[in-house]
Amino acid sequence: MVKPGHLLLHLLISLSSFHSPSNSSPSFLSPFVLDDDGGQFCNGIDIPFPFGISGYTSLAPGFNITCNSTQGNRDLQTSPPRLKLFSDELTIIDISLNDGFLRVNLDPLNWRCDSPSAEEPSKYRDLLKDSPFTFSSTQNVLTVISCDAMVFLQQQENNKTVNRSCVSFCESTESVVDGFCSGVGCCQASLPEKLKSFDLDFRSIRNTIGSNVTNMLCGRAFILEQKAFEFSAEDINGVVEGGAPRSVVLNWSIGNKSCEEAKRSGADSYICAERSECNDSSSGVGYLCRCLEGYDGNPYIPDGCKDVDECSVNGTSPCTRKCLNFDGGYRCACPFGTTGDGKKQGSGCERVAPIDIALAAGLFLLLLLFVLGLLTYRKLKGRRVEKLKQKNFMRNGGLLLQQHLSVREVAAKIFTASELETATDKFSDNRILGHGGYGTVYKGTLSDGREVAIKKSKLINHRNVVKLLGCCLETQVPLLVYEFISNGTLFDHMHSDSELKTSPLSWETRLRIAGETAAALAYLHKAASTPIIHRDVKSANILLDEEFTAKVSDFGASRLVPYNQTHVTTVVQGTLGYLDPEYFHTGLLSEKSDVYSFGVVLVELLTAEKPVSFSKSEEQRNLASYFVGLKKENRILEIVDRRVAKDAEPLSLSATAELARRCLNVRGEDRPMMKEVAVELNALRSLLMLRRPPERSAAEEQSRCLLRNDGEISMEQELL
Repeated sequence: MVKPGHLLLHLLISLSSFHSPSNSSPSFLSPFVLDDDGGQFCNGIDIPFPFGISGYTSLAPGFNITCNSTQGNRDLQTSPPRLKLFSDELTIIDISLNDGFLRVNLDPLNWRCDSPSAEEPSKYRDLLKDSPFTFSSTQNVLTVISCDAMVFLQQQENNKTVNRSCVSFCESTESVVDGFCSGVGCCQASLPEKLKSFDLDFRSIRNTIGSNVTNMLCGRAFILEQKAFEFSAEDINGVVEGGAPRSVVLNWSIGNKSCEEAKRSGADSYICAERSECNDSSSGVGYLCRCLEGYDGNPYIPDGCKDVDECSVNGTSPCTRKCLNFDGGYRCACPFGTTGDGKKQGSGCERVAPIDIALAAGLFLLLLLFVLGLLTYRKLKGRRVEKLKQKNFMRNGGLLLQQHLSVREVAAKIFTASELETATDKFSDNRILGHGGYGTVYKGTLSDGREVAIKKSKLINHRNVVKLLGCCLETQVPLLVYEFISNGTLFDHMHSDSELKTSPLSWETRLRIAGETAAALAYLHKAASTPIIHRDVKSANILLDEEFTAKVSDFGASRLVPYNQTHVTTVVQGTLGYLDPEYFHTGLLSEKSDVYSFGVVLVELLTAEKPVSFSKSEEQRNLASYFVGLKKENRILEIVDRRVAKDAEPLSLSATAELARRCLNVRGEDRPMMKEVAVELNALRSLLMLRRPPERSAAEEQSRCLLRNDGEISMEQELL
């Protein structure tokens, strides 16, 4: 044995003794050979310093290796080397210098295998005591193979006891599952750290079992390398037949001092050579030496850490181009005209040449031309849009309209397309109020805060009673701007359960709405400069403002009628339930068609029923025909709305019902004129007002306007 402080001297003496003729014999070859770096081989296993074969240099105590082979061939394995630990020797499998571990074979600890009283739980109690080795707690586990055993492992360290336990039980080998060591025939438990010595306590879970398995009380405990063991049912039989040794990983370290303590103690304690670094052992005792990055070899001997030629490791270069090795590292060089770190795992070498600069300049120029072209395109497109707006304005009669408005001093405005796009969020779908027969109506907000209804018309042949605020003629399809009526439609208040229905309409309100609607239709038929037939009179086209004033809207289906004609022939159009049967069969449209449709609206006001209901019987499905039938049989009260029956006087109710029946005559010539209907409803309204305090009647005002017939025409009529 040698002292660490005299390591180099002993190495030289040992090597000279090995090569001396006096120590050689022609009939006996040395059981080991020396490696190039002064290490030793025994039957193919490398024995690096600080380990050494007996008679040669090793770091005593605890690093002695026994080699009993009679052949000096390093590749010939006859008897593996054995680690000598005081009175015990363990077969060595391999030694790791960098990671600081030693892999050996270790026999199991038997319990009641040879006889019921045969126990050897203390066989390895002090195996590693006072040695540089500890059982690796990260790579080894306590493993018990038995069908009836509880094993307790106890470690005494610094007056502190650390316990581990493992329970293995099974009824028979049939219950054992291969590959699972979880308590059925096999169990495992982790090892405490810094384990050198320990006691094992075996206990039986049961004294007897009803099983046909022979000697199931036998048990064996192993400390073994976890990754090298895979349990199988055959291991249960192996318990009885004898347990083979298993591989165990031992951690080793130099001395019992930390790196700093060993450095302060001098060369007798610190043996890390040049180009190496010291690391405290993970076991908490001693230290290990490792070569610095860029070096490889044995850090425990002088000049043991050799430079690694990274440029030729594994026959490949880490560089994309040129690799330059130097002591402790390497450098990748890029050729002229390229730049980068030159590494395969890095940025490599990239070209920097005039062609690349020219390419970059060309791309920049193309990008600049693209931007300039895009700006030019947008400018030209804007000019084309302005020209198209002007063309549409002229084509839609904008110039003539401007002159006409300036002469007549009509309070209407011609809007620009951008103004209406701003008011409607570019005609957003969220702004749509409804779809008429010949256009879509949007809700808009003008720059002065006024809310308007903007109709995107498909044709310019509409009449309406809703106030027309202006128009836009710059678009391909002219846009009409109406006042916004915020209280919904008559249909909503009569039939819908939406938020618009705050309360049922009273009889007085219903009678006023009917009179106002009749007055508006009579005005369209006779008082307008060009008579208009609405052709789609229904409760959904009667708008109500906050005061429940009626306004007829949606003239998408309307037709103009020359003064010298009483009817026109058209394609039948209208809404189911409101459609004039005479018009439906003949295709002849007259103002009496609007009278019939209004009669249906009047019945709606009386009954609060929908014009068509497919959920009712066939007799009651069509409201108009069912009402006429009940009127003939004097059974009107069966269908009249309860609110109307409660509020209306019998005379008023009877007169209104009779007027509705006359409007619903099948023959158009038997129906009254719309002007007559308006007068009668106004009279009924006046009679009702005589019994109440005087209040302003919108129906009376519209009737006076109707009877005046002063020839005034609406803004939309002038546009058409």
